[in-house]
Amino acid sequence: MNLKGKKGVVFGVANDKSIAWAISDQLSKAGARLALTYQNERLESRVQKLAQNLDNPLLVQCDASSDQELEKAFDVIAKEFGDISFVIHSIAFANKEDLSGRFTDTTREGFQTALDISTYTLLPITKLAAPLMTNGGSIIVMTFDASRGVYPGYNVMGTAKAALEHSVRQLAYEHGPAKIRVNAISAGPLETLAARGISGFLDMKKIHADRSPLKRNITAEEVANTATFLASDMATGITGAIIPVDAGFHIMAV
Repeated sequence: MNLKGKKGVVFGVANDKSIAWAISDQLSKAGARLALTYQNERLESRVQKLAQNLDNPLLVQCDASSDQELEKAFDVIAKEFGDISFVIHSIAFANKEDLSGRFTDTTREGFQTALDISTYTLLPITKLAAPLMTNGGSIIVMTFDASRGVYPGYNVMGTAKAALEHSVRQLAYEHGPAKIRVNAISAGPLETLAARGISGFLDMKKIHADRSPLKRNITAEEVANTATFLASDMATGITGAIIPVDAGFHIMAV
């Protein structure tokens, strides 16, 4: 993929195990210049260390749950980049206690937190990014198969992912006339920092490897390759799609 001359923003890099980092690495290797956001000062040093492997990245502090911080971040990005071609939304969070036990016992606060951070953040990010996509662009989000089925232990995050996928379709419709494409990648289970908090995650990985047509789990690089394709001009006819990168697990009935 050749992304030379393209600039974009990646939300969600926390460490070298993050899907967002694997995507960032691939986008940079393809020639894109990146702005990486980090949530707070605690994560700043981690992201700075990773950024040393990229070509002239812009680092911007931004807690995506704050409208004020999002606006400030995009002001910085606009001044530095002028325009952008893509955004990667790889943000998800739920309270640990809501990722085990019964879904019925999810608290109102826990439900709101999961939906706000994992789903709602896509809306203001899209709203702020769209004016900078002066020649069209690509917005790519990360989802998971629990949006359409029950994964014990995934609980409220499954609900958040279902809402996220509907948001993808709605935003794709609204921003299509501006040549802005919005798509999601439904990745198989990967050992990220967030995944460690999911009850039964190791069982989930084993079941995917046993039942998927390719008889294995996926790699973060495979997800990154798909994201790079979606960010490129080779994917200009694709929008509103949920693209599975899961070794084929999604086609299996049992």
